[in-house]
Amino acid sequence: MARKTLVGVVADELLDRIIAGDFPPGSSVPGEHDLSAKHDVSRMTVREAMKTLEAQRILSVERGRGTFVNPLSRWASLEALLRVASEGQNDAEASVQLIELCRVLETGACELAADRISDAGIQQLFGYVAAMRAAHEVNDLTAFVAADLAFHALILRASENVFVQVLFEPLHRVLEKRRAETSAAPPIQEHAIAHHRNIAEALESRNPGRSREAMDAHMQQTLDDLKHLILHAS
Repeated sequence: MARKTLVGVVADELLDRIIAGDFPPGSSVPGEHDLSAKHDVSRMTVREAMKTLEAQRILSVERGRGTFVNPLSRWASLEALLRVASEGQNDAEASVQLIELCRVLETGACELAADRISDAGIQQLFGYVAAMRAAHEVNDLTAFVAADLAFHALILRASENVFVQVLFEPLHRVLEKRRAETSAAPPIQEHAIAHHRNIAEALESRNPGRSREAMDAHMQQTLDDLKHLILHAS
């Protein structure tokens, strides 16, 4: 792996502070002089680091006023957004938008999989649903999340669309952490088990429209649970 340049290190450290909530959206970041002193680098290095974050639309420069943190909706770096979803302290917006992204990818993948998944794949899906139920009954959150993620990964593979799979791959690490947080509530587990069974049955019927609708219903339930049981509770 190539070593990061000094500019990259400074940009990463500033992004870390943004993600940690030191500089929330709309706030200004310190000037070049302060940052160069903090990081013990030249002002030119700081300037280039700021340009890097500006190019990713994380920062905006307003002449005569300063440099400000943009809202997440304007960020153009998938890596940075995934870091917010994984590490951020005030990441409700990122969590919601992550589910919305999954909804876009997975409903289409499920529709494709209806015509392409093997009989063995169908049986695997029902096996994962049974594993989720068993894990739920003994309060094994780790096993529950593992079966949940495996269920979705199988459908993505069964879509036989390499672009969908490649686009989804960077989300896996974040989803693993997010599932562990959102699936901790028993009612959410119950909802997930029911919807996963509906998806497996829809795929077993080989009906693309029904399969898409089943996945979409699951994603809507996941979004509702996040908003009402997780974000509201916090």
